[in-house]
Amino acid sequence: MNWIYLITAGLFEVVWATTMKLSHGFTKLNYTIMTIVGLALSMGLLALAVKKMPMSLAYPIWTGVGAVGSIIVGVFLFGDKLSPLTWVFFILLLVSIVGIKFTSGS
Repeated sequence: MNWIYLITAGLFEVVWATTMKLSHGFTKLNYTIMTIVGLALSMGLLALAVKKMPMSLAYPIWTGVGAVGSIIVGVFLFGDKLSPLTWVFFILLLVSIVGIKFTSGS
């Protein structure tokens, strides 16, 4: 269950980062509210995950899921352009997240 909390927390990190951009500096109330709710859910689920998981495992995976998800949203929703070298580092980030999970013993 801790892994579900952790991955869901990472996904809500993507939600709040995306809605924060859509809020245009917190000037659009509906996106501002979604940002606050997404942030609260992300942090709350992370807190549940670290109750039973080592922080040295949970935090990097949480931030990694958020980073990977934000890159994907940026490219597909906002039309961000990434260089080929950036894509290489994106793949390395994915490999790192998976590697941390599989070498952690959890």
